[in-house]
Amino acid sequence: MELLSSGLTTLITFALGAAVGSFLNVVIYRIPAGLSLLFPPSRCPHCLRRLKSYDNVPVFGWLALKGRCRYCRSPIALRYPLVEAVTGALFVLVYWAFNLSLPTLGYWAFFSWLLALSLIDLDTMTLPNSLTQSGLMAGLLYQAIVGVFSFSVVGGTSGGLSGAAGHLLEGILGAVVGIWVFDAITILGSIAFGQTAMGGGDAKLMAMIGAWLGWKLVLLSGFLACAIGAFAGGGAIAIGLMNRRQPMPFGPFLAFAAVLTAFFGETILSAYMRVFFPTL
Repeated sequence: MELLSSGLTTLITFALGAAVGSFLNVVIYRIPAGLSLLFPPSRCPHCLRRLKSYDNVPVFGWLALKGRCRYCRSPIALRYPLVEAVTGALFVLVYWAFNLSLPTLGYWAFFSWLLALSLIDLDTMTLPNSLTQSGLMAGLLYQAIVGVFSFSVVGGTSGGLSGAAGHLLEGILGAVVGIWVFDAITILGSIAFGQTAMGGGDAKLMAMIGAWLGWKLVLLSGFLACAIGAFAGGGAIAIGLMNRRQPMPFGPFLAFAAVLTAFFGETILSAYMRVFFPTL
């Protein structure tokens, strides 16, 4: 019975995430195009016919239609169900890691922002201010809410307003440190490569990540993003997929590093301190 309940919870969580992923597909397409997120309702981009509600069922709607519009039979991009499936998988992983808690709800929102920004950056080489700024404000709000409900084992009291202020300050400091770190990366990268290394949107994304994760974890996230980006970029150059002067979107690496840090950041930092500062 417990196994059945766990499986049902996982299925519901995946379905919720996939539904959010369906909305993210709208965000990814419409925000760069300057279109409304609400109007017109979902429709085929080829024949412009409005989609039925059962055609919009995440993942399964695409499978039922065999990847083609019901009306004009034009192909529907595979990326739509993939985004829905990836979002659903992220929701499940977060739930497994944090159970039903404030971090779970927060990271569901945080990862959704990161996924949308990553794919927009891949498509357009831009990170829209509307998403980075709203994501930063949502991160600060999340910090304040966590602070209100934080619990002190020593004092035996909930955080309240003082807890909210402390966590909010942590988020603000994280955003500031994120910008400083990225400015340093940009300056060093520009000197090393003789051209602008990063865009302004990347710095805003780093600030957003700092607001959600705090100053310690945003430092780790920045380091991981640079390491992953350097490895991926070097590999792409080595096999001829891109040249040294070709611009590469850095937002997806920042987002991926932020997800890794959210899951494993504290463990990585603890291991680092044990190895390099065992006496502290």
